[in-house]
Formats: sequence, structure tokens, C-alpha cells
Amino acid sequence: MIIIDRALEARAASGKTIKVGMIGAGFMGQGIANQIINSFPGMELVAISNRHINAAHQAYIRAGIEDVQVVKTKNELSTAIATGKYAVTEDPMILCHVAEIDALIEVTGAVEFGAQVIMEGIAYRKHIVMMNAELDGTIGPILKIYADKAGVVLTACDGDQPGVQMNLYRFVKSIGLKPLLCGNIKGLQDPYRNPTTQADFAQKWGQKAHMVTSFADGTKISFEQAIVANGTGMKVARRGMLGYEFKGHVDELTKMYDVNELKELGGIVDYVVGAQPSPGVFIFATHDDPQQCHYLKLYKLGEGPLYSFYTPYHLCHFEVPISVARAVIFKDYVLAPLDAPMVDVVTTAKINLKAGETIDPIGYYMTYGQCENADIVYKQNLLPMGLAAGCCLKRDIPKDSVITYDDVRLPLGRVCDRLRHEQSSYFHASKTLVAAKQ
Repeated sequence: MIIIDRALEARAASGKTIKVGMIGAGFMGQGIANQIINSFPGMELVAISNRHINAAHQAYIRAGIEDVQVVKTKNELSTAIATGKYAVTEDPMILCHVAEIDALIEVTGAVEFGAQVIMEGIAYRKHIVMMNAELDGTIGPILKIYADKAGVVLTACDGDQPGVQMNLYRFVKSIGLKPLLCGNIKGLQDPYRNPTTQADFAQKWGQKAHMVTSFADGTKISFEQAIVANGTGMKVARRGMLGYEFKGHVDELTKMYDVNELKELGGIVDYVVGAQPSPGVFIFATHDDPQQCHYLKLYKLGEGPLYSFYTPYHLCHFEVPISVARAVIFKDYVLAPLDAPMVDVVTTAKINLKAGETIDPIGYYMTYGQCENADIVYKQNLLPMGLAAGCCLKRDIPKDSVITYDDVRLPLGRVCDRLRHEQSSYFHASKTLVAAKQ
């Protein structure tokens, strides 16, 4: 956002810098650290927590910071911040506890661990920026309830595709059009990819093979589009989304959708494989005013009824600090659930699965995720992809079949399961109450 640069410059001039703690120091975390430290005056990355503390050290070192202090307690971290020292720790909770930190960036991609940290951060009234669509797409709506009660901002981030879509969505709405489709452009979609097939690509770019697999097998884009749906009130046209293959420019894709069907659904989220500009995002919108449609035609947006708006790139970690500033200075969120979940990501067998097997994590060999409308997920008791890892199968599951709660035994004592149950109860009870009053 254009106003952020001047707001941060004013913070820097006044000495009232935004103090940020980050949980996670992997590939994206290291990029975020570099960006805040070297490109964002008015903001300080005062502490990084990572389960392997050397990775936290490396994030600072790669950003040009050599003098880093290891801390183990809240008091040690407070002292480090007060004396201008950068701190690293294995304990993420102390980042939640210290009063000096204004906001947390959660960039682990882990559902259970992320849920624990975010709940603690909310309890201690920290604004939280998530680069964790897996968590957001599983229990984001109930986390938003907790954040609202605490008076803090909980948001997805600028730069990643969901945030870029939402910024474009807000722009399109602000000029008087009605968005009917939020889309994501992909170069590859193959649900049967696994860490073995993706190992060479992962090594080339210094990423983890399972993370790259979640991009290739469609799980990541399913989580991304689910949180866009939850932030806009949109649905999916069918399980797994439409997912057209299209080699032309995204502007030409408008002819492949029926505007009346989109209106009946209340708008949809979707993706397309192979279109240009890749890897961008797009919004298809309509306008009911014939005079404005005439102007849109004059401005080279075509005949309608669907008009194409797109952003030709997403810059991930480059823009994440913008989200922090939006939250802390303006109490503005990039992307958060509006209310009850609209779309979930359901667990689907990547191979034939056998009774007694324990489901491996996202991006591995056994499962992939697909978007499904939340009302169907609830009615069919489908297992959310974000909760699948660690579940033990009670029966055989054929390849490409969706898995239900009845098919598995959940691990004991997980916070994410408790919150998911609370989310289902909270929103289902709310809908039942509204229906009864009507």
C-alpha cells in the first residue's frame, strides 16, 4: 500500500519503530528477515525463534547482522530488546510474552505448532501476520474470533497469492465493480507428485522437497484459494475447483465462464494452469451500469460482461513487512475470514491407502488436498487436510477417494483438533440459532 512507506518513515523519524518477532527461519523466513532489516526503516526484527537455533542465527547473518544474542527467558529477551541487541531463541512463547514486541510473523507452515503459538500470541495481545495458509484454511475462522475478542489483528500476508488477490479484489470493489471470480495462475498441477519427484527442483532453489510437493500436487493452491473464499464469501464451483488448462492470456479466459452461474454461486475461487502472466493472480468482475460499461470498453477492458483485472507477479517475502505495518499502524488486515468458513480443504488419497497406516504430513506420499464447499464438508464429515497428518486409518482408502473423520483415529491432545471442533460448534450453532429465529 502506498501510504505505508511514509507512515514507516514517520515512525523511523520519531524513534517509535515497530518491533517484530518472527517464528520460523526457513526459506521464506530468511527472506523476510533480510527485507525487514535492510529495506524497512521504521521497523525492527528484534527476535527470531526457530526449533533449530542455528537457522535463526543464519537468518540474521545473511541479512548482515553478526552480533546476535541467544535468549532463553522472557527477561533475557526484554533486556536484549532494551539494549538494542538482536535475539534468537528456541522458545517461541517468549516472543509472545514480552511487552516490547508489537507484532509476530508466523512463517512455519505447521498447523499444530502454529495453532499453539498463535493462540498464545493472541492471549498476550500481539498482532499476528500469518504466512501459513495451511493453518488459516483449517481453523482460521475460530482464530479470528479469538483475535477479535482480544482486540488484535490476525491476518494473512501481502505478497503471497492470497494477499495479492485480496488487494486486487478490494481495488476492484472500490471502483464500483462486483468481483465474481478470484483466480490463481499455476504452471503445474499434478496431484500425484511427491518428494521424490520434486527433489531436484527443491535442491535447485534451496527449498524443502515436501514444501515444493505441496505446490505441485495442488494442496497449497487449495489452501490459498480456501482462505480467499473465506475472506470474500465466495465458494468453489465443484470439488477441486474447475482448474482449466489455458495457454493464452488471462484476459481471454473470461469467455470460459458463465456470468449468470457465477452470480448464482455468489462468486467463486478458482485456478488456471498455463495461462499468462504467470505466476500472477486475477479477478473477473462485472458492472451493472451500462454507462460505466461503455467507459470500461473505452479503457480497453473489453465488451464484458466479465472484465479482467490481474497482477502479473507475487513477491512473497518482499511484501510481508507491509502487512505488519498495516496491522500495527492502521489496524488493517490483508485477508481474514469474514465469518463462518465458506471453503475447506479435504484430505484425498494420493495412492491406495491401507488400514493401520498413519497418514504422513502435507506434501509427502499419501495424500493431497482439494477445495470443497464448507457446508458439504460438514454434512459429509470430511477430514480437513490440515488435520490429516498423524491420523491412523481404520480402513482401506482407494486412490483419489476423500477421507472422512469416520475413516481415522485422531492423535490425542492436539490443540488444532480442539479448535476445529470449537469452530464447527461455534458456527454451526450460530447458523442453527439464526434459522430458529427466522
